[in-house]
Amino acid sequence: MTVVDTRLSPHMLAQESSLSAPFVELSDVKLMFGEADGTMALDGLSMTVGKGEFVSVVGPSGCGKSSLMKLVTGLLPCSAGTIRVAGDVVRDPLHIVGMAFQNPTLLPWRSTLRNVLLPTEVSRMKRRKRFGNREADVRKAKNLLALVGLEDFADKNPWALSGGMQQRVNLCRSLIHDPELLMLDEPFGALDAFTREELWGLLQRLWQEHDFTCILVTHDLREAVYLSDRVFVMGPRPGRVIAEHRIDFPRPRSLDITFEPEFAKLVKTIRHQIDRPHGAVGEVK
Repeated sequence: MTVVDTRLSPHMLAQESSLSAPFVELSDVKLMFGEADGTMALDGLSMTVGKGEFVSVVGPSGCGKSSLMKLVTGLLPCSAGTIRVAGDVVRDPLHIVGMAFQNPTLLPWRSTLRNVLLPTEVSRMKRRKRFGNREADVRKAKNLLALVGLEDFADKNPWALSGGMQQRVNLCRSLIHDPELLMLDEPFGALDAFTREELWGLLQRLWQEHDFTCILVTHDLREAVYLSDRVFVMGPRPGRVIAEHRIDFPRPRSLDITFEPEFAKLVKTIRHQIDRPHGAVGEVK
């Protein structure tokens, strides 16, 4: 694997001890769909994520980015290799994970508040304590909605919200149970450019205030560089990591950095690596 390093930021220096004992670790992971003559989706995928780190995974369509999410969360077993989260081998769906996808998948018959509360209700039913801590959950949900500017829409149904507002609700729902790990699969991919950039700032603030580890899968290279401590570049199927970039821009970040020459150069380098995954990986002039 080729590693492209920039200078280490103070945030990344604080993560160095975490990287020596990763919070998420994939070691030589393989994923085969079907029998021996089936499709090899991932082959030799290895990567680590430190506790509290924000990383992005980018690559061409079909390289296994979404499969990576299912493997890490325990929704899909790997064919070979090892996946560990918080020191334990992943064998079943994890309860410490929050997830958000491109489609907010809000239930249209439930209000904004009740959509945010849904994971807590499911969790209580599984523990046979359906009505325990309901008041605390409601307070937490309202606080999250206030944080994303939707406190006045708690009683509205999803069809009354814009796409960007629905995705804000989606993020609140993924954080309601205080997950240690947040997995995001193209959460802003269906939104217009202005709304998407607005939600970059929101996600950055949520991550800084709630102290979770985040893995973002995205096709938007600007989004990956803007939000991340590190960016992993995957090659075409069977997917594996072909390059890794440390991002040194200071936090909190504003959209002004997206116009900086160093930002544009890094985005161009990553695009070059995706376009030429089997060639030499290096600087783009």
